[in-house]
This record gives sequence, structure tokens and C-alpha cells, in this order.
Amino acid sequence: MRKLEAPSAPRRARAADIDRPTAGASCCRRAPAIESFTALRVRPDLVDALAADEITSPTPIQAACIPHLLEGRDVVGQARTGSGKTLAYAIPIVEGLDPDHPRVQALVLAPTRELAEQIGTVIDPLLGPDAPPSVRIVGGLSYTPQRQALAHGAQVVVGTPGRVLDLIESRDLNVDDLRMLVIDEADRMFDIGMAPQVESILRYSPASRQTALFSATVPGWVARLTLRHLRDPEHVALDTRPEDLPEIDHEIWVVPEMEKATAVEGILQQSPGVPTIVFGRTRRGVDLLRDRLRRSGLRVDAIQGGMPQPSRQRVMDRFRREEIDVLIATDVAARGLDIIGLAQVINYDIPDHPDMFTHRTGRTGRMGRAGRSVTLVSGAGLDRLASIEYSLERRIPRRYWDELKAEFLPEGAEPVEPAEASAGANGRRVMPGERLSGGKAKANGANGGGPRSNRRRRRPRRSGAEAAGSR
Repeated sequence: MRKLEAPSAPRRARAADIDRPTAGASCCRRAPAIESFTALRVRPDLVDALAADEITSPTPIQAACIPHLLEGRDVVGQARTGSGKTLAYAIPIVEGLDPDHPRVQALVLAPTRELAEQIGTVIDPLLGPDAPPSVRIVGGLSYTPQRQALAHGAQVVVGTPGRVLDLIESRDLNVDDLRMLVIDEADRMFDIGMAPQVESILRYSPASRQTALFSATVPGWVARLTLRHLRDPEHVALDTRPEDLPEIDHEIWVVPEMEKATAVEGILQQSPGVPTIVFGRTRRGVDLLRDRLRRSGLRVDAIQGGMPQPSRQRVMDRFRREEIDVLIATDVAARGLDIIGLAQVINYDIPDHPDMFTHRTGRTGRMGRAGRSVTLVSGAGLDRLASIEYSLERRIPRRYWDELKAEFLPEGAEPVEPAEASAGANGRRVMPGERLSGGKAKANGANGGGPRSNRRRRRPRRSGAEAAGSR
């Protein structure tokens, strides 16, 4: 197994890199190649601020969206992970501010506290030393500091919909003078039940505002939101096809459920110091895996949705400062978090939906950098693996535990033998419950699958005497 080298540069979030994955879009438009922000008619002071962060050329999504937003048009933007969507709206926000007007002029909605914090760190350097910094309005923290920050004359607010709506309804946040409203990760907000709050915020805001919506996919709710609340928006969709996804070295490891922790431990020990995110399904599972890896001597910590926001932020800060090498997380970290030099992602639990697979693995391989993704799959996850491969339109290479266990198990340890794999079409190995058809992987469950009626027909009939004797 190839080893990854630890990066020499600090793992620091940078404005051009903060972004989210995209999947499922059907259209793909190419933006013209533009070599400088000056060509987009961005103000010289903003060009200088970007250059100070080593950002000199716009990415395609920035080149496509910034001119429309500077003209005052509404925009719906889609682009693949690591493409720089945050700056695509951050620059127009700052350009449109009236420095002499002390009230809130721009509002950005994000689905998670971490993403809201990160968006604020992108916007603040562009505001300049004389302007008030953006105010983060997120749940999980005290209302008092947020109310005080708003009272001191904030012009840009970044927040999560629930807390933003609370402060609007309590009249601590006045959006009467709002010029621009951005909805980031609109599909994710719908997934986690934030749609009603977003709709209410839109109704409170003035009809004259400019609206920008960025979404990895455009499900029905996002499309209806666009029709109801955006005015003749410009649709920009770049690099949204499966073949346009970032180049990541994907691997599937078929591992018995009882041996998955051993497999993760082995990967990490063979890549010492390599920054890694390990994704788990449940809060308890994340905490248990963290405790086991700590006993192995690894520098590891965890974040999950049940932690207080200050604790989650402290863990993220430690990860960025390289005080820990491994971050174990639930899907709270699957979107919006960008860590410079993140070399690999491990899916300890395979996600339920193909979009979440793309969001998780999109934390690595960003902005042209190399990345590696290893997904551990036991028999129960084969159906979800089939859906992921169908979405990606490709079969991900597999490795099997009976081939891998010698690399990871301590000397003299007795492994749990996995179920035997058989040869499938074209000589491919097929695990129990998996079959291959038409070049695409499909799964029918570990019990042999097929329609329930077929399984029922395969059961032998019992005579009346046998049935009576079994009762």
C-alpha cells in the first residue's frame, strides 16, 4: 500500500479553497478563461486584499458569477468541490456595501455553525481595517454577545437560519435595509429541516434585495425557492458532471464489520502525520473510535453534533494547527470545511446517499491537489455502495480483507474470517449479496436478495403435521 507524506505547510483555511461538493447537476457550462480579478472590474483595494492571500486569478465559478452579481442580478450557482464559490459571492457583497450606512446590508445563510464561521473568515479580510467585521449569528452560543455585536453597527451578517430568524423576530436583527441575501448549501438546509426558517427569512427581507443561491444539487425545494423568491436569475452550472469531479484516488475496502476499526488503525499507522478525516455515522460510534485510536498512540480527536459549539471549534482549531493528525467526525464536517493539505478521507461507515459520499470525499483533492479516499464496506453496506457507483458512473476498485489483514493485524493475532467471495463477471470478485450486471455494481442484500415474493417461493413448503409440530 502506498504511503502518503505529511504536508510541510500549515493546514490553514484559505479563502479560495472554502467550498462544497456538487453532484447530480445535468447541465454544464464553461466560463471564459479570465486571468485576473481586474478584468472582472473588481475594485483595486479588493484585488490587493486577495493578492495578500495569494489569490491572483479567479476560478471559473468566480469568473462566471461575479460579473452578474456586480450588475445586481440574482444568481443560482453550482460548481464542484473546491471551486471557490465562497469568493464568488463574497467579493460582490463587499463591493456593494455603503461604508457610511451602519445597518445590516448583506446576510449569508449557511446550514452549519462551522460553515458560517468559515465564511466569515473569508469576508472579513476583504472588508478592510476601517469597516466593522462580519457578525456570526449561530445557534449553540449565547444570544447576548450576538445582540451586542448587532447593536454596534454590523453591515454583514453570516448565520444559521434558526438563530437568524430568532433575532429578526425579536427585532435585534433589522433586515429592512438588506441589499444582498445569499443562501449557501440550500439543498443541505432542506435535508436538515431548515426550509421553513429560510422561507420566513426571505419573507421578512425587502423585495428589492438581490439574492444569490448556491447549492450542490437543485432538488424540488430549491427549484421552487428559486421560482418564488429570485427575480429572473442567471443560472451558472460548472463542472457538475461525474467526469468533472476532482481527481481523487478512490478505494473500496470490503471488511467485516468487526474488523473495520483495525483497518482504520492500520491505514493511519502506515501514514503517520498525514492529515485525515474519518467519517462515522453516529455520535457514539465516533466517540468510541476516537477512544480506541487514542489508545493506539495516535493524535486524534472528534467532533459531532452533540458537542457544544465552543468545543467543536476548539477541536477544529487544533486540527488546523496540526496539534492532531486525525479528525473523526459525523456528517457535521462533510460540508464547508476546508483544511489546507488534507491528504485523505476514510469512510468508516458508508454514507446513506451518493451525494453525501461526494461531500465527504470532497474534503480532499481540492483545488488541484492530490487526494485519497478509502471507504470501508461490510456486507450490510453493499446496497449503498451500488447506489454510489451508479451515481458516479464507475466501479470503484476493491480490496478485500483476506488480502489486507496481514498488513494490519499484530503478530500472532487471529483474524475473524470474512465470508468467502466468488468470481463474478469478467473475473471480478463478488461478495455475498452483490451481483454485477451491465458493468455496474448492484446489491441485493446479504441474504441473497431479490424480490420478497421470490424469496418466499424459494422456501420449502411444510406439511400440516410439520407446521403443527413446530408450534
